[in-house]
Amino acid sequence: MRGVSRLAMFSLLTVSTAFAAQPSKDEQEVWALEQTYWKYVQANDLERYLTLWSPNFLGWPSSSAEPAGKAQITDWITAHTSKGETLKTYDLEPLKVQVADGIATTTYRIRMGWVDKSGAARPATVRVIHTMRRSAGGAWQIISGMSAPTNADGH
Repeated sequence: MRGVSRLAMFSLLTVSTAFAAQPSKDEQEVWALEQTYWKYVQANDLERYLTLWSPNFLGWPSSSAEPAGKAQITDWITAHTSKGETLKTYDLEPLKVQVADGIATTTYRIRMGWVDKSGAARPATVRVIHTMRRSAGGAWQIISGMSAPTNADGH
């Protein structure tokens, strides 16, 4: 009887996994954009980084005391690099993505490892939400976002 129960449970899990929804093309595109975002940060490629943002962006980065527009969006990166810090490592933990009517929202945690001139590591974990809109040319651009450091529990 136990063998039958295990077989039934295994079969149920296998079927459930097989029919789990695959990410849509739009969902895959916006997650790829998030990966590109962090590649540009790590490379300190501010020119390309700025291409990800809508000219009308408004958001609230955790590094800013006030909401910021596109003109301020690289300030948090230059705050690190001006002190000789580089982003050595990062790991994205995708949480949820929602795409509807040409608007996409991504949510995730990122674990980062900034390293200063002396080689000392400064780890950080941040929660991020970005809202994107598909431009007339078909590319996704970030139109709004917010970030916040995680608490001791990682939330």
